[in-house]
Amino acid sequence: MTTETLEAARAVATDAALQAGALLRRMAGQVNDVRHKGPVDLVTEADRASERLILEAIRARFPEHAILSEESGALSGADDAPRWLIDPLDGTTNYAHGYPLYAVSIAFEVAAEVVLGVVYVPTLDELYVAERGRGAWLNGQPLRVSRTDTLLASLLATGFLYDVDTRGRNLPHWENFIHATQGVRRSGSAAIDLCHVAAGRLDGYWEEGLASWDSAAGSLMVTEAGGTVTGYDGEPFRLDGPNCVASNGVIHAAMLRVLAQGMAALPD
Repeated sequence: MTTETLEAARAVATDAALQAGALLRRMAGQVNDVRHKGPVDLVTEADRASERLILEAIRARFPEHAILSEESGALSGADDAPRWLIDPLDGTTNYAHGYPLYAVSIAFEVAAEVVLGVVYVPTLDELYVAERGRGAWLNGQPLRVSRTDTLLASLLATGFLYDVDTRGRNLPHWENFIHATQGVRRSGSAAIDLCHVAAGRLDGYWEEGLASWDSAAGSLMVTEAGGTVTGYDGEPFRLDGPNCVASNGVIHAAMLRVLAQGMAALPD
């Protein structure tokens, strides 16, 4: 991949994220068509409108690229083409309820490696950008993870599975971390949580059952800000893996120990 291609991809992703965010702001509070993909997994007309805008922007500049987007699924491109991973509205449940915390997440992958991540949080007007090997930025300012060096002094975040029959799997972890940290938050947006780890607002984050479009941009944000992202087992993070734990790196081993305790308490 050439530098020119990466620069063009960054321009397309940032412009599309900003435009999609503006669209979501305009539609906020006016969404009437809310459908269920599962008992508690929603999709709205705003998700679809945001996705159309982003897909059109990418197709106009890179018609040969592959795309994986939450609502449209996999859209084929040329053989061995770079791939885009898109969550047009991360935090749909928040959005549908008028809770003002949601994001647009766009990642760009070359040879199965995410090289660019863009996350825009419309209600905060915060644009996060990360490029592999070059760093991460919030509204143009460099990002760096926190320096918190103990779990007890840490603030963490998490999320829960959409499957109502299995979402309780996170409860042992939640309880263990509540007792081991200063506090645990749940924003309802994996992309925002990962960006907040990158920005040092959170010291760590864990979640099970993420889709690749949920974590692709945010996980790059964390690593480029100096943090660590793995699976619960400490192995390298995979977009198709079962779980994700991200941290400032310093408390990572402690987080993995707590997660191991919780996993041991789960039924087989």
